[in-house]
Amino acid sequence: MKTNRRKFIKGLGGAALALPMLESTALAGQAPPKRLLIAGNPFGAHPDYFFPKEFGRDIELSPTLKSMDWMKERITVLSHTDHNMVSGHGREVAFLSGVLPSEAGGYPDKNMSLDQVVAREISGGNRFPSLNIAPGGGVRMSWTASGVENEVITSPQKLYDKLFVNLSERERGVRKTMIDRDARILDAVAHRFSRLKKTVSKNDLERLDRFETSVQELDKALGSQRNWVDSDKPTYDLSKHYQEGEITVKNDYEAIYDMVAFAFETDLTRVATIAYPAHLNFSSLDGVNRSYHGCTHNGKKEDLAAELARIEAFQVEQFSRCLKKLDSIQEPNSEGTMLDNTVVLFGSGMGYGGTHSNRNLPIMLAGGGFKHLGHVDASKNGKHMPLCNLYLTMIQRFGIEREAFNLSTGTFDLSYA
Repeated sequence: MKTNRRKFIKGLGGAALALPMLESTALAGQAPPKRLLIAGNPFGAHPDYFFPKEFGRDIELSPTLKSMDWMKERITVLSHTDHNMVSGHGREVAFLSGVLPSEAGGYPDKNMSLDQVVAREISGGNRFPSLNIAPGGGVRMSWTASGVENEVITSPQKLYDKLFVNLSERERGVRKTMIDRDARILDAVAHRFSRLKKTVSKNDLERLDRFETSVQELDKALGSQRNWVDSDKPTYDLSKHYQEGEITVKNDYEAIYDMVAFAFETDLTRVATIAYPAHLNFSSLDGVNRSYHGCTHNGKKEDLAAELARIEAFQVEQFSRCLKKLDSIQEPNSEGTMLDNTVVLFGSGMGYGGTHSNRNLPIMLAGGGFKHLGHVDASKNGKHMPLCNLYLTMIQRFGIEREAFNLSTGTFDLSYA
């Protein structure tokens, strides 16, 4: 007998359950869902420590990437790719789009980020279309089609509350009332749009179109929220990450990555971005005595560069730890693991913070069922490859039919396993 998984969970009283996707409740013959996980920082990476010394598949990984050694046959590190921007702070906001907010009007997708392009297409039935996490905030990675920064979850506790804390009956009633009220307001706004668009200039019409896109996104989000109000969330034990009482950058990120992995496993979401903001305190790591930003301005002095390399290695270590967890989870109705169906990206919109360079961005792609290439020189005829070429390849991996994405001039040649 076929079973609707969501009705099955709800009927048993979902507050006490934390069920992953199960073979017996998955639709027969349905392909496993694909997911997207992105981790990024604002300061890039010290190139001497990030990029491997050689190109090819059978290579020795660099010190920063050493924690990825267990899966080096399933990664692609790209040298010589970027968004061809003038160097300096502030460009990192274009990491996942290639487009600065000030220049967004000249592009069909504005400065909509890669994660949101994918989320818009694949997350219709999930409780959360995407998760965007940056402890303390301050990293602007995720942007909507209307050029607005997405909501950022700023702590492990807030992520836990969003994913796993249920509303009381009274709170659910209040939430429904608010959603219904907001829906009526949006209906009224939409009606005014239809009349106003007939009378305005061409330039004003473009502005109204962008605003109308925001209204449509809000309307869609409200409908999804309304459907989920009465559904209980899975349970998760956050305390296991803080049993010794001390809060460090390490246990914070272990908690964040584990909750995201569990959100993937229970199908709460299929798209997530995780950032390492500039203001994070990494002094709890062995060998780190200065601020993250301070370590980037090292003049390549050996002691300062070593601290920066330790911070960047930690970022990749946490990323690697999450991928190992995803790789340990068998995908229902599939011979592969959850990692095989999760496209994962690590990188930055800045190349190297020590020189404020925005060229040769540190980029690593993993998982996703690709036939990975190890370390690749992505340049051609001495010119760096637009990073949006890789993004277009990633978008197409989700079955999204597109021929271009912002600055792309084609795709990055990466086949599927």
